[in-house]
Amino acid sequence: MIDYEVVRVFCGPGGEFGNRLGVVRDGAAVAEDTDRLALARRLGFAETVFVDDEIDGVIDIWTPSVRLPFAGHPCVGAAWLLGSAELTTRAGRVETRADGEFTWITAQSDWAPPRTLKQFDSAAEVDALEVPPPGEWIYAWAWQSEPDGRIRARAFPGRGDGIDEDEATGAAAMLLTAALNRPLTIRQGRGSEIVTTPCPGGRIEVGGRVQRS
Repeated sequence: MIDYEVVRVFCGPGGEFGNRLGVVRDGAAVAEDTDRLALARRLGFAETVFVDDEIDGVIDIWTPSVRLPFAGHPCVGAAWLLGSAELTTRAGRVETRADGEFTWITAQSDWAPPRTLKQFDSAAEVDALEVPPPGEWIYAWAWQSEPDGRIRARAFPGRGDGIDEDEATGAAAMLLTAALNRPLTIRQGRGSEIVTTPCPGGRIEVGGRVQRS
């Protein structure tokens, strides 16, 4: 039996919603890639993090079907849980900070896995979308208030691994922020909230609330 903790990342203003994340603090207890994949698949979260060095913040991120070199909500959740000033992912070093109720990470936008950013004319259209068939990883979005930088979004990973819709996705939010080149407040899924800011050198800061699940 492997011990793990569960947090919800990018919670709404009242602490509701958020994307659940499994965190195995003792990564050495699940050392083999095949075992990490099997555990991530068994837990069934969008992502599961294995902590390989808690002092230096070295983490390994898995979905139920693949390893990810970098992902947003696992980094925000791990930063909050571990209290690390930096994290090391397979893509590179991620800066972290805490600011009141928000936990923030800063990383290169091109570390985010490819996503199809699909704009719609209204938030109502995004709300009405059906889950598309497996294949393309789609981030559907529309302006709620363009002057205020407020976005309505939903995420459809399309991997066919049981995660039909992702409640809150930091990496996709980073890509959208890089494409629009402006700070955003994104309401995703049922009511999760992601806040982003573009930084010099192609970096994006992503923040949100984290709660134990």
